[in-house]
Formats: sequence, C-alpha cells, structure tokens
Amino acid sequence: MTEQDGTGTRWHLAGDWFDVCKCAIPCPCTFAQPPTYGDCEGVLVWHIREGNYGDVRLDDLNVLMLGAFVGNVWAGEHTDAYAAVFLDERADDGQRAALGTVFGGEAGGWPAQFGQMLRPEMRGMDFAPIRVEIDEDLATWRAEIPGRVTAAAEALTGPTTPEGGRVQVHNAPGAEVGPGQVATWGRATADRADAFGFSWERSGKSSKYFPFDWTGPD
Repeated sequence: MTEQDGTGTRWHLAGDWFDVCKCAIPCPCTFAQPPTYGDCEGVLVWHIREGNYGDVRLDDLNVLMLGAFVGNVWAGEHTDAYAAVFLDERADDGQRAALGTVFGGEAGGWPAQFGQMLRPEMRGMDFAPIRVEIDEDLATWRAEIPGRVTAAAEALTGPTTPEGGRVQVHNAPGAEVGPGQVATWGRATADRADAFGFSWERSGKSSKYFPFDWTGPD
C-alpha cells in the first residue's frame, strides 16, 4: 500500500464485532434510543479477520474495549463517557502502533467518527491476551481476558424463530460498526469486568453481533 498525499496511510480492516451490555434485550442503542436504564456499560470486541495499515498486516488480531456512558450517544445527549482499551499482546511493535492509530481515531474512517460521537475519557490502555471465539453460524460468540474480562453470548431464539435462524436487524440507526451491516441479536451468558475501575458481573442481558468492513483515512 502507499501513502495518500495529505491524508496519511491507507488502511482496511474487516472482521467481527460484538458486545455485551447491561441493557435489556434488545439494546435500545441499536435503534438510536437511550439505554434501558438511562445509562449503559459493557464490553465491545473486535476480531480482525483480515486487515492492513499500509504495509503492516493486522490479520487475526483482537481489540477489546470496556465502556460506560449516561444518556443517548446517538443523539449527542450523553454524559459521563469512559473507556479503556486492550490491544492484542500477540501484536509486534509495528502492529501495536497501527492498532493504536486506527482504533484511537487518528487514522480517520469509522473509528474516528465513532470516537467523535462517544468522546470518552480514557481510563487506560493495556496489551493483553484476548481470546475470541465466534461460531461460523453465529450460534455463540465469546471473548476473554483471563482474570479481567469475560463476554459471552448465545444467539437469541424463541418459539417462532425458524430452526437455525437468526434474529437480525437491517439498516440499524445506531450501529457501532457504522452503516450498512446487519445486527444479529443474542443473549449474554456472561458479562464480567474487573479492570481500570470498571467492575460488574451479570448475565441474561443484551448482546449483538455485527460484521465490520472499514477503510481509511477517508
């Protein structure tokens, strides 16, 4: 890849994203509404299936964020936004720098737009072993940083859901991965955090999965 004059390094990331949060199912954020209880906190996970930042390959690396806020992010009516980020400890120095630049919003694209909307106060950043497992049929998805974070969910289902079918939303007005992707709804089976001042443990609340496909710096 080459440098683009005036706008920086060209990059592309595609993969899987999911969250678990304290909202009731389905999380109102996806519909650009205020959180169920007025505030939200949860875990956001990115698995990069394929990606590059210039000549730096980012395939198979993971990023995880803990976040909390009060109010409606999508309407710009939120306060008390906080976040902490974990980057994959398997990344070498070049990959770590690239991940920090893209997910920190410095490389443009959707991460920059999302960061400008959320405007969180950062509580910290660390490199950690992030294990991510996502079933190809989206029956379950899971991420773990041993001793610090566990996020797991199973696909939402019910008596009128076709066997093997997934409960999905198209054209979500509040998609954390940006426009054009399909949300698959789940039920959290584990949602635990103990890091950077974030501390909670629960299950049975909302989870959703989105694919993502980003380019920048545009």
